[in-house]
Formats: sequence, C-alpha cells, structure tokens
Amino acid sequence: MKAVKQMLVVLMVAMFAVASITGTAMAAKTIKLHHLNKDDPFDNPTGAMATVFKSLVEAGTNGSVTVQIFPSGQLGKDKDVVQQVKAGVIQAGIHSVGGFASVYPLIGIIDIPFAFPNISKTYEVFDGPFGAKLAADIDKKTGLHTLGFGDSGGFFQITNSKRPIHSPADMKGLKIRTMGLDTHKAIISAMGGQPAAISWSEVYTALQTGVADGQMNPIPIIAFAKFQEVQKYLTLTGHIFAPYVWVMNQDFWNSLSDSEKDVINYAAKSAIVAGRGMGRAIEASDRGLAELSKTMKVNALTAAEKEEFKRVAVPAVKKLIVEKFGAEGEEMMNAFIEAASN
Repeated sequence: MKAVKQMLVVLMVAMFAVASITGTAMAAKTIKLHHLNKDDPFDNPTGAMATVFKSLVEAGTNGSVTVQIFPSGQLGKDKDVVQQVKAGVIQAGIHSVGGFASVYPLIGIIDIPFAFPNISKTYEVFDGPFGAKLAADIDKKTGLHTLGFGDSGGFFQITNSKRPIHSPADMKGLKIRTMGLDTHKAIISAMGGQPAAISWSEVYTALQTGVADGQMNPIPIIAFAKFQEVQKYLTLTGHIFAPYVWVMNQDFWNSLSDSEKDVINYAAKSAIVAGRGMGRAIEASDRGLAELSKTMKVNALTAAEKEEFKRVAVPAVKKLIVEKFGAEGEEMMNAFIEAASN
C-alpha cells in the first residue's frame, strides 16, 4: 500500500511538471524584433519604438507575449532581415525603405520630392487613408502584416564636404551617397549631383576617404552617425520623407489571440508616436541641429531655391515611377501626392 501511495505521488508530481511545462510552452509567444539602431530609447527613433513596444506588449498581455530586441542590425543587412521576417525566422522588423524595397519595390512611389508642406503632415498621411491603402497593398503583395509606418528622423537633408548648396548648379559634380533605391538616385541626378549607392555600414568611411562627397539623411541620423566629423556643409533641403516600415510575420500574427492582437496594435501605434517624438526632440536639442551647427556651415533653402529644385526633381521622379511601375504605380503615386497636398 505504501509503495502504491509513493507511486501515485511520483505520478502526480510528474503530471504537474508536464502541465507546467506545457503551460509555459503555450504561453511562450516571443516576438524577435529587428531594428537598425542602438537599443536606447533616448538615442534614436527606433530605439524608442522598440523599447516602448516591448514594455506595452509584455505588460498588456500579462507576459503571454514577450519581445526580444535585436538592435543595430545584429541579424544582418536590412534587406536580408526582411526575408527572415517573411520566413518566420524572426517575427518582426522595423525596416528602412531601402531594405524594404527588396520585397516591396513599390515603396518608391512615396519618394516624390518636396511633397509635404511640413513634418506633421507626414503623420497625417501615413496614419490616414493613404497609409491604410499602402499597408493593405504591402500585406497583399508580400504576405507580411504591416503594423505601421515610423519616423526615421524627419525630412532628409544634404551634407557634403565641398561647398554650400543653393541651386542645382551647386550640386554639379558632387557624389552623393544614396540608398540603392532608383527613386533616390533619380532625385540626386535630377538635382544635378552624381548618386552613389553605398551600404550604410560603409558610409562614414566613404565620406572620410572621398569615395563620396556627401549624403542625404535626417538630422538625427546625421548627428548620431557623426557625419559632422567628415562633412563641412549641411543644406536643409527637406526634400523627402522616408518612413520606417514596421512589419510582422503573417503566420505569427494569425497565431495570436484577438486580445493579444489588440495589445500589439496599440503598442505599435504608441511606439510609433514615441519614435516621432524622439526624432523631433533630438532634431531640436543640443544633440541635433545645434550640435551640427558648431562645426558645420548650415543653410536652409529659401522658398525660391526650393522651388527651383522641385521644378527639376519632381518630373524626373514621376517619369521613373510610371516607367518602372506602370499604371499601378502611377495610381498609387497620385494617391500619395493627393494625400500629402490636401
């Protein structure tokens, strides 16, 4: 009898252990999240986005979903990590438009120069009907699930090591680093420069050695990349806005409960707002334009100068989009222009 009781105790302990392991396994939904920059919420927009997202998801789901962050491109080049998200190797990524174009080339339609009157309009466009239209098309064509569009640091500005820029004539002969996007190359070419597609990890060295004369990026990125160490002139052109594209593996999304999906949706939206705020704060603080102005000669394009750049750049990019993407691209481009101008 004693032996039977001991056996029952052993069986109960074993069953409890199995149940505990099973329960843990069932609860172990982990989002491995890729982003390109330091994992510091006060250093850059994606650092803020990832940190806020992790906190809200884990608290809001009572731990049924956890978030593991892989910052600074630890998992590889952005375009390769998008494929990892598609394959389900990781669950989510916050991607540059350059990296994301490898799975969704049509993202180039948002590169119409000087489309936005101000930075707040970008939020309205990507959070509104156009953003929903773009997200639906991304989901349909890639098989991914779009969580939203973040802020990479604001409008793109141009730096170079040669001279101030006031007109397309000043761009002549300047080799300007761009992402590999055809639209970005077309913008620089139309504005008088020579585009040079160089991977992000090589940009500082390229500027330092003269392989490239300049580059284009938002103020926070210029600052945290320390380009002021190898660039003398900063021209506030504000010519394009390139959002981060935040996507999730579709199968993982489908595996979530409705309540978990609700939490992830509001966590992503809140995180995007936090990233935008951090971008604006850095831009305006002594870590942004004020810091760059200490060692760089800064000039903002006047309205007349900006109009001259717009006159030569917009038709060239529109022409490229129509040639490359056909009627579908033209329709999406026109929807974007309408949303940005209304």
